[in-house]
Amino acid sequence: MPLLNLGPNDGLYYEHSHPANTGAPTFVFVNPITGSVDIWQAEVGPALRDAGYGTLAYNFRGQADSPYQDGTVLNDQLISGDLSQLVNTLEIDRPVFVGLSIGGLFALQAHLSGVDAAGMVLLNTLRTIGPRIAWINDAVVRAMDVGGAQLMGDIMTPLIWGPEWLAANRGNFLQSDTEYSPMDKNSGAYNLLSNMGSADWNVKYEDINCPVLVVMGLQDRVFYDAQVVTQLMRRIADVQRVDIPHAGHMLPLEVPNDLIRELQLFAADL
Repeated sequence: MPLLNLGPNDGLYYEHSHPANTGAPTFVFVNPITGSVDIWQAEVGPALRDAGYGTLAYNFRGQADSPYQDGTVLNDQLISGDLSQLVNTLEIDRPVFVGLSIGGLFALQAHLSGVDAAGMVLLNTLRTIGPRIAWINDAVVRAMDVGGAQLMGDIMTPLIWGPEWLAANRGNFLQSDTEYSPMDKNSGAYNLLSNMGSADWNVKYEDINCPVLVVMGLQDRVFYDAQVVTQLMRRIADVQRVDIPHAGHMLPLEVPNDLIRELQLFAADL
C-alpha cells in the first residue's frame, strides 16, 4: 500500500500513475472532507489515464488508510500542508489540481503557499461563509453527534445531490428500521468534520498564477450561490466556467462523463 510517511503513525495513502504521453500534465485529485480516492478512481481517473494523462489520488490524514497521531488537529492548514508535501515529494510535473468542494480550498492554499500548478479545477468550491453556511456546518456536526453518518445522510442528501441520483437512490435513505448511533468522537472522520467550520476561506484569488476552471452543479442547494460565484470569479485573472444544470454537489459520482470531458478540454488548452 503506497504511503507517504509524515512521521510516527502519520501518513498519506495515495495512488499515483505517471502520464503515458510525454509532457502531459498529472491531475491531482483533492477530496472533500467525507471523501476518499474511490470518488475519483471509479470512472474519472481511469478515463484520464486512458487519454494519456497522469493521475494522483490520495486520502487526507483521518480518511481511509491515512493514519494520524492521537491529539492531532486535522484542520485546513494541516491538510493543505500535507498536499504540498505529497506533490513535492513525488515530484509531480505540471500538476492540475482538481478539488471537490472544500478540497478546492486545500488545493488553492497549497498553490498559494508556493506549489506550482499547470492548472486549477474548482468543483463546487467557490463560496463565502455567511450565517447560512456556518449554520449548516454546525448542523452537520450536531447530526453526527446525535445519529452519525446515517442521520447526516438522511438530512443532507436531498440538498447536495441532483434529482436523477436522488430518484435512483431514494430507497437507501430514511428507512423505517434505521437505528441511528453517534459518530465516534475519536475517529478521523469526526476530527475532520469538527474542524472544517474554522477553515480559512479568505483566499487571495488575485494571486493565483495558473488557469482556473470553475465547474458548478446548479442543483447544489447548500453551497451554490450564483452571486457569490460571479463575484469571486472576477478576482481570478485567468478563469473559465462550466455549469452542469442537472447535477448537484458530487460531480465525479453524479456526472463522471461530463466531468471527464471538461477536464480533458481544459488540459488540452493549457
